[in-house]
Amino acid sequence: MSLATTLCRAGLGIQAPAVSVETHLANGLPAFNIVGLPEKAVQEARDRVRSALLNAGFEFPARRITVNLAPADLPKQGSRFDLAIATGILVASGQIPGERLAGLELIGELTLGGEIRPVPGVLPVAAACARDGHRLVASAANAAEAALVSGLEILPVQSLLELCGHLAGETTIAPFRRTDAPATESPALPDLADVRGQAQARRALEVAAAGRHNLLMMGPPGTGKSMLAARLPGILPPMSEAEALETAAIHSVAGLPLDPARWRCRPYRAPHHTSSGVALVGGSGIPRPGEISLAHNGVLFLDELSEFDSRVLEVLREPLESGSIVISRAARSAEFPARFQLVAAMNPCRCGYLNDPEKRCARCTPESAARYQGRISGPLRDRIDIQIEVPAIPTRELLSQQTPGEPSARVRERVAAAWQRQLDRQGCSNAQLQHAELERHCRLEPAVRRLLSDAIDRLGLSARAYHRILRLARTIADLAGSDAIDTVHMSEAIGYRRMDRAG
Repeated sequence: MSLATTLCRAGLGIQAPAVSVETHLANGLPAFNIVGLPEKAVQEARDRVRSALLNAGFEFPARRITVNLAPADLPKQGSRFDLAIATGILVASGQIPGERLAGLELIGELTLGGEIRPVPGVLPVAAACARDGHRLVASAANAAEAALVSGLEILPVQSLLELCGHLAGETTIAPFRRTDAPATESPALPDLADVRGQAQARRALEVAAAGRHNLLMMGPPGTGKSMLAARLPGILPPMSEAEALETAAIHSVAGLPLDPARWRCRPYRAPHHTSSGVALVGGSGIPRPGEISLAHNGVLFLDELSEFDSRVLEVLREPLESGSIVISRAARSAEFPARFQLVAAMNPCRCGYLNDPEKRCARCTPESAARYQGRISGPLRDRIDIQIEVPAIPTRELLSQQTPGEPSARVRERVAAAWQRQLDRQGCSNAQLQHAELERHCRLEPAVRRLLSDAIDRLGLSARAYHRILRLARTIADLAGSDAIDTVHMSEAIGYRRMDRAG
C-alpha cells in the first residue's frame, strides 16, 4: 500500500480543526515534500521524521514521498504533526499495519531518537476529539492535561516504537487513568480578613464580585488597593467545568504550565504598566493570546493605571464590551475569548498624596492632578462600573488592636447567592445584561427613576453610564435578596459613579 491517511489537529485560536495527513509513496528520485500551507516548523518535520524512523530501527523509504496536510487552505504551524507524518510513512511503506488507525488521532513532536515530546495546545485537541468520538494518542507528558476532558480515551506513548507495537498488535497501550481527581474547590487564597479598615472599598469589592463589575480604585500609595485586588479571586465562586475547560484551553494554547489540582481557580493576571498593547490583547506573527485572554473568567488587575501608555489602554475598550478579541494578520486570524473582570488602581496625582490629610502634596497643583487623572480616557472610564476613592488609613486605626475584618469565606457565600439569583433569573451575570434584558429585569418605580434621572443630570453621565448604574443597582438588590430595585439600592449604585467627570 503506497497511500495512507492519519488524523491530527491544527491550532486556530482555541479551536482545533481536523487535519487529514495524507501520505503517498511514488517511484522516482527520492524526495520528501510536505504540502498544505506548512510553516517553517512543519517543514522541518522532514528531518525529524527521517532521523526518528532510522534511529527507531525502521527503514526510511528511498522513494518520492508526498505528505498533504488537508484541508490545504488551513495554515499549519508547530511540531504537532510529526507523529502523524511518521506513522503515515510507516503504514504507506507497509512496515506496520494501518487497520487500528480507525478513529485514532495522533499528536506529538518527535525527537531524533524516536521519543515523543509534548506539544502546547493539547487541551483544545482533546476537547475536539471527544466531540467527534475519537481516541487520542499523545505524549505521556500531555496525558494529564488532556484527561481534563471527560469521556475521552487517551493513549499515552513515550516513543514511536511503543506506538508501532500497539498498531501491530504486539503490545497494548493502556488508556490513561487519572490517579488524582481534578480539584473542585479553590485552594487557600489571600483572605479579605487581612484588610484593616476600608469598609467602603470592601463593600465595593463585594458588589463588583457579585455582578462581575469592573472596578477602579483611586487613592494614595499604601492604602491597600493592590491588597484588595489580590483578594477578589478569593470571594468569587469557583468556575464551572465548562468555564474551567475554556480557560485552561487558552493557557494550553499559550504554552503555560497547567496544574490539574488548581484548574478550577479563577485566573488572576497583573501585567506591569510597561506592557505593550500586543502583550495585553495578544498578537505576534502567529496569533497568541494576551493578558486579557489569559484572565478569561477571572481578574485582570492593572496597577498604576495612569502609568500605562494611553494607546495601550485604549485597546481594552472593545474587549470590555464584547468579551472577545479577534487578532487578524495578513495570512490568518484567530478569535480568543476575553470575558475578564477589570480591576484597576491609580494614584490621584503624580506624587500620589493629593488630599491626603497626613502627607502634604507639595508639588502637584489641581491642574496637574487633573491632567494626570485625564490620562485615562473618558470612553475607557465609562466602561468601569464602580469607581471609588480609597483614602489613607489613620495611623491610630492602623496600629490599633481591632478585631479582624469579615473573612473571604463569608463574603463568598453572599456573592455565590447573588450569582445564583442572576443565573436563575437571566442566565448570566448582571454585568452581561444587554439593553433589552435591562428593561425587563431592572424595572424602576417612579421615585427610583426620578432619583436616577436627577443624578444623570447632576453628574453629566453618558448613556453607557446610565445602563451601568442600572446593572449596579440590580446587583446590589440581588445581594440584599430583593426582587425590586429600591431607592437605597439606586443611591448606593449612583455613589459608585461620583468620580465621573461631566461631559
